[in-house]
Amino acid sequence: MEGTKINSGKKASAIDLDAMPEIANNNYRQALAKTPGLYLEEEVSSSRMSLGYRGLAPHRSQFMQILKDGIPIHADPFGYPEAYYTPPLDTVDRLDFVRGGAALQYGPQPGGAVNFVTHLPRMDTALAAGTSHTAGSNNLYSTFNYLEGTQGRIGYYGYFNHRQGDGPRDANSDFTLNDTHLKLVWDGVAGSRWIFMVEDYTERQGEPGGLTFASGPADVHYAANRNGVSRPFDRFNLDRTAVSLRFEHDMDEHTRLETAAWAGDYQRNSWRQRGGGFGALPTGAAAGTNTIEKQRFYNLGLESRLLRTYGDHAFAGGAQVSHTRSPRKDYRGASANASQGALRNDSLREVSYLGLFAENKFTFGKFSITPGVRLENIWQSVKEDANADKTGAGTALAHDSTRATVPLFGLGLAYEVAKQTEFYGNVSQSYRPKTYTQAVPTGATAQVPDDLNESRAMQYEAGFRGHPTPWVSWDASAFFMDFDDQVGTIAVPGGTSIGNVGRARYAGLELATEVDFIGLADSIHGTNSGQTYGSLSWHTATTHLDAKYVSGPLGGQTPAYAADLAVKTGVTWTGPKDVFRFAFLGTLVDESHAIDAATAAYKVPAHMVWDLTGQVRVYKDIVSVRAGLNNVFNEDYYARIRSDGIDPGLARNAYVGVDVTLKF
Repeated sequence: MEGTKINSGKKASAIDLDAMPEIANNNYRQALAKTPGLYLEEEVSSSRMSLGYRGLAPHRSQFMQILKDGIPIHADPFGYPEAYYTPPLDTVDRLDFVRGGAALQYGPQPGGAVNFVTHLPRMDTALAAGTSHTAGSNNLYSTFNYLEGTQGRIGYYGYFNHRQGDGPRDANSDFTLNDTHLKLVWDGVAGSRWIFMVEDYTERQGEPGGLTFASGPADVHYAANRNGVSRPFDRFNLDRTAVSLRFEHDMDEHTRLETAAWAGDYQRNSWRQRGGGFGALPTGAAAGTNTIEKQRFYNLGLESRLLRTYGDHAFAGGAQVSHTRSPRKDYRGASANASQGALRNDSLREVSYLGLFAENKFTFGKFSITPGVRLENIWQSVKEDANADKTGAGTALAHDSTRATVPLFGLGLAYEVAKQTEFYGNVSQSYRPKTYTQAVPTGATAQVPDDLNESRAMQYEAGFRGHPTPWVSWDASAFFMDFDDQVGTIAVPGGTSIGNVGRARYAGLELATEVDFIGLADSIHGTNSGQTYGSLSWHTATTHLDAKYVSGPLGGQTPAYAADLAVKTGVTWTGPKDVFRFAFLGTLVDESHAIDAATAAYKVPAHMVWDLTGQVRVYKDIVSVRAGLNNVFNEDYYARIRSDGIDPGLARNAYVGVDVTLKF
């Protein structure tokens, strides 16, 4: 148990970023190096995180809950579940990852929950400050600057993060982001405390478009120039302002209450030239125009959680209520890079949500059983006020309003066979409501059947894990997921239709191990070499997956990004008293396809990428330097294919940086 959460009988990981060398430019391949089950869709021209889970589509982590200190950070967790924003890893203590349906304490999504747990103010000084600066290939420059401390009953922590670069492509792959954050803590060491946070984030970037292996006159051929550009004018902007207030209260030695309220204003705008194809330059009359898409998300939320222990048992429960109001406007620009244009679509989307959840851990000696339930209540509305495509086709404007009440159940089991060693099992339901664009497509010919069902999944997991000594840990499990009524696009006479594309089953094995060889040698020989040489750890995180649609229009096909094998491995050397850290990390991913139809153009080849990073303290605890060589062996690879073509992965690239920390 931790705070107000119960993890017993669930597959969960705590990813300690302090155990790794400092990570530059939010490199999630390195941050997730020890975590099996996650597929990273690498988007080279940005620092966004797109995670797939055991064969579920990775784009913008849409099948997962993404949280920051327990608060959802998707644009809209239900109507538009895309995570464009993630916090800088410089401010993250750890990443908590709870797998699959076992994440019912966070939400209904089948891919589980990733929670960014960020720094709190240090309490041993009234003032501390730090600055870090990193420069690298492709004109990368990043700086992270902070002030923190505690004076009396008030603690504070504020940072400013700036990152910019030109990207690897010949043009239009530049990016710039600025993130300003302030956190205030009242009574940080007492049984009750208040935490206030306010943040402003902006991101500006080019979208250079994808490549192809076709050889038409407009095609940008991958083999001829993997840094080529098929979209010279496409741009993307993100603006996010968020504020939250959290109250944590130990009511007595057995009861803890946590309540959080939040509000956010999230703007996602894009400018994209029309007339292009898969890896092809825009051509024809449409190429002289562009599509301007402006979406805004106003979020309000409140969540309260309580944990109470009684005897050997524990109860956890709570409620979350939220509302999202999201206007969307689409325009047609009169040039390829127009900033304004004529209105084409105007719609208002809204989601009101109430989630109730409870679970109880019953402990009987070494055996525990944890049943849980979550009751989802979702009200969704999409109302079109204008749609030039539908008006021209004589089609009525849409107004879709739905309400769903969905109970979800889970059960966790654990049996401790020795100290810090246990068998565990979990069975849980999960659920994914239809998104805004699935409820009301913007196109004139796209259809939505009256009997469209929301997606539901049942997940099973059984495993054996242990951390009996400081120098060895493991977690081995078998899993099975039955995911029915997945929603997608299918061809119908006269156009396309949003529909339930089928039932898919995902089965596999996962193994994560880590061994500190110096600690092992000390244990065998009764020596203390760790005090002289530190720790030298080897880890591996392997996922074997067998995924297939077993019924529906896609029956017999393999789901997108469901690679049969994924292996993460590497060695980390941490010096005594943490004077240095070095890591050599490898990621191997088997081949897959980026769409369910397994079209040849969307094949993602197998690839293996190695990264070498290091950090050394050069002056007391004040100054340290760091450097890294990513894609050491210059693997020619890609892990992301979209409708505009192949997004090539980064070739070999390097960076170097300096960190300065001062305590007054």
